[in-house]
Amino acid sequence: MAFPMVISKSEYMMFLKHPAWLWLKKHDKSKIPVPDENLQARFDEGTLFEEYAEKLFPDAVKLGYKKDGVFSGTMYYALPQETKKLLEKKTEVILQGRLEVDNITSIFDVLERTGENTYNLYEIKSSTSVKPEHIPDLAFQTTVLEKSGLKIEKMAVLHVNNEYVREGEILPKGITKETDVTEEVREIMAETLGNIEQALLVIKEKKMPDLSPRYLKGSLSEWLEILDLVQGERDKYSIYNLTRITPKKIGELEDMGVSLIGDIPTEFELAESQERQATATRTGVRKIEQEEIKNFLNALEFPLHFFDYETVMSVIPIFDGTKPYQQIPFQYSLHIQDSPNSELRHKEYLHTTHSDPVPALLKQMEVDFEAKGSVVSWNKRFEMARNDEMGKLYPKYAKFLRNVNDRMVDLMDPFSKGWFIDKDFRGSASIKKVLPVLIPELSYKELEVSDGGMAQRVWMETMLKGKNIDSKDEILEHLRKYCALDTYAMYAIYKYLTEKI
Repeated sequence: MAFPMVISKSEYMMFLKHPAWLWLKKHDKSKIPVPDENLQARFDEGTLFEEYAEKLFPDAVKLGYKKDGVFSGTMYYALPQETKKLLEKKTEVILQGRLEVDNITSIFDVLERTGENTYNLYEIKSSTSVKPEHIPDLAFQTTVLEKSGLKIEKMAVLHVNNEYVREGEILPKGITKETDVTEEVREIMAETLGNIEQALLVIKEKKMPDLSPRYLKGSLSEWLEILDLVQGERDKYSIYNLTRITPKKIGELEDMGVSLIGDIPTEFELAESQERQATATRTGVRKIEQEEIKNFLNALEFPLHFFDYETVMSVIPIFDGTKPYQQIPFQYSLHIQDSPNSELRHKEYLHTTHSDPVPALLKQMEVDFEAKGSVVSWNKRFEMARNDEMGKLYPKYAKFLRNVNDRMVDLMDPFSKGWFIDKDFRGSASIKKVLPVLIPELSYKELEVSDGGMAQRVWMETMLKGKNIDSKDEILEHLRKYCALDTYAMYAIYKYLTEKI
């Protein structure tokens, strides 16, 4: 069977992450995970920003290969010819064109004519700054364009201006920021040509390259998803599951013949959090620093407020006064215990209209919170940052929110500071890793909404985009159950600590 020998920009970036990533894309595409709904929502956010950035070029001619938002293979294959026609017409600005030459091809975001055969190349990215991977991305594009006979004068990234504050209609010049990266791109052009040669050799190979993460220059979690599809689910105590492990460390351990965390030699150099996990796995014994945890628990003041926000954010600010990617609370759950032996009380708020949720949410918070007592959160920096932001937006609530922050306690501390370690936390202090180990009967798995990313997505779709009309009430109930479990889980972990310690 003959495999396609042309490498696209996205495939080249796969090669840079891991040679086997490109090989699988060409030879066994089924092993490349399909984006889930949460990831697709993030892609859609990028497309939304792209539309605003393109407005900086009002007279541009846009090509692309989507019709009514759907990708068309026919349009994709016709793109090089259509792009060449526009180049021959000396079109000033071309959006979403494609050229193909010498077995490499690339779609470019913006090509701006500056002279007889000279152009500026712009890449649109929905990040708030230039990232390292943007440089080889533009170097590959420049290689394709210059091999096609064009001269590129400037390469730049059009990215999000995260200082932009929305006031009414979104201003394309306000929400975008240009960073010239010509020098950085030119520095790696020779390296890019060499990498392209290597990538073309990889896809000709009948045998898949070594899958080890030691060769990875990208996200380990993404690569492990692929590994699971290729090799089956790995041992949960694999060295690949050592917290914050780097490809370099993986390579060192594999060279020593070590594949399991419990087999890592005690003299092998690890970071503190890694050493905690390795020791717990090696011994199988929980580490519990009782005095530290007792002091932590004794410092809590009743009534206890177990508190959690769910937030929404968008690259394009949703409401006036907010910035790109600003986290805006639309929901909270609050479990209150008035005294050590009292029943738990539950308070909550969920915004259910297409409007800024913050004023109504804050109004309800003032009613629901007691004037004294510890406010217990998990990773309290997140809730505290939201309170600071909302206090600036709505000064009448600033004093109340400062008071809440002054009483904030982080229930994650016993786990993040290493006072309580279990091998099955897998080196993490996330509540979703701690809860199933300490209280397995409580689970997020049974919920229709089971994580914060999903909560954000379904709330945006339902309340802001007008979707899910027939199932709106059901979705709102799912959101309530999810947020309520977050705070009940905190209470349950607190009770576990008080009873066991």
